[in-house]
Amino acid sequence: MKLGTLGALMGASLLASAGFALAEQRTAPVRIGVLTDMTGAYNQVVGEGSVIAANMAIEDFGGSVRGLPIEVLQADMLNKVDVTTGIAREWLETRGVDLLIDVPLSSATLAVNQMVRDHDRLMFSMAGTAELGGKECNGHGLQWVYDNYSSAAALTDALLSEGSDRWFYLTADYTFGHDLENNSARMVKARGGAVVGAIRMPFGASDQSAAALEVSGSDANVVGLANGGTDTQNSIKQLSEFGVNEASGKKIAAFLISQNDIDAAGLDLTAGLYVPMPFYWDLNDTTRAWSKRFMERSGGRPPSYQQAGTYSSVTHYLKSLAAAEGTGGAEVIAKMRELPIEDQIFKGAMLRKDGRTTLPMYLFQVKTPEESTGRWDYLRLVREVSSDVLLRAPGVSECALLTE
Repeated sequence: MKLGTLGALMGASLLASAGFALAEQRTAPVRIGVLTDMTGAYNQVVGEGSVIAANMAIEDFGGSVRGLPIEVLQADMLNKVDVTTGIAREWLETRGVDLLIDVPLSSATLAVNQMVRDHDRLMFSMAGTAELGGKECNGHGLQWVYDNYSSAAALTDALLSEGSDRWFYLTADYTFGHDLENNSARMVKARGGAVVGAIRMPFGASDQSAAALEVSGSDANVVGLANGGTDTQNSIKQLSEFGVNEASGKKIAAFLISQNDIDAAGLDLTAGLYVPMPFYWDLNDTTRAWSKRFMERSGGRPPSYQQAGTYSSVTHYLKSLAAAEGTGGAEVIAKMRELPIEDQIFKGAMLRKDGRTTLPMYLFQVKTPEESTGRWDYLRLVREVSSDVLLRAPGVSECALLTE
C-alpha cells in the first residue's frame, strides 16, 4: 500500500471517529414535538391520539435512545399557518426539537418543510398535499401512510379493477379537491374509462341537491367524492335522497373519509360506501392487538390511520437514530432509508427519497347495520392496492431526489 493511500485512509478513519465521538457528546434529550389539531376539524384523526401513539412508540422502544431520554412536546396549531410556523420556529430554535409530527394542514406543512430543512431536523406530516413528496421534496419532510395522490390512485385503481369505468366527481372547489379529482381522472382516462361529469362546489355547501339530481340522471357507474368532512357527509346524504346507490348501478366512493366520519354519519347513511385506507384497526390480528392497547388509553376510540402512522414513523425514527452516527436530520433520514420498516403494525416496507413509504393501501366497503357487530365494526376488505400503484415513478414525480 502506498504511503499516501495509507495516510488518506488513516485520516478518514480519524475523521469518522471524531465525528462519532462528537455525536456521542450530546447530552440534551431527544425531543419529539406533536404539532397537531387538538380542537378543530381534524382532532379525532390526529390530535390527542397522535400524542398517545407517539408515547406508545417511545415506551415500546425502551424510553431512551443513544443513552438520551426522549421527551414529547405537544401543541394545538389551530389549523392556522401563522400559529403553526410560530410554534415550529420556537421549538426548532429554542427548544431543540428534533422531530415534528402531524402538522395536518397542507399549507402549514409546506411552510414548516422549509424550516426543518434549514435547521437539519425532520417532519413527519399527516397533511394530504402531494407537493411535499413532489416539487417541494427536500429530504426532511415525510408522509408515512398517505397523500392525496396515493388516496386517489388507491380508490381509482381498485374500482377500475372491479369494472367501474364511468366516473362522475363531486369536488370541493379548492386545491385539495382539485388534486383528488385530477389525479383520479387521469388514471380513469389512461385505463380506457370515461369521466361523464364533474361538479365543483364551495367548502361547506350544505345544499347539494342540484348536483345529486344531475348525478342520478347520468350514466356514471361510480360517483367519486373528492371532498371531505361534513361536505362528504352532505354528499352521501343527498345522493341517498335521490336514490343514488349501488342498487341503482352507481357506486359511491369517498377518496378521504375516516372511521370517525362514518361513526358520525351512521351506517344507515354510509352503508355500501367505498373507501381507501392504509390502515384499519380491525384489519387483522396484528392491527387488532395494537389497537386494543391504543384504545385502553383513548377511551375506547380506535386509532385512525394517521395515528397508526405516527406510531410506525416514530418507531422507525428511533431505530434509525440509534443506528446513525449523528443525530442530525440528514444523517438520521439516510439511515431510515437503509433500514426496512418493521414494527407492530407495518412490515416489509421501505422509505423512498421523496419521503414516501412503500406501504400498500386497501379498498374497503362500509358494512350495513345488519353486518356490523357493534360500534367501530364498520368496514370489510375488498382488495389490497400495492405501492406500485400508489407512488409516482421517478420520471413522473417532480421530486428531484428520486433521480439522484
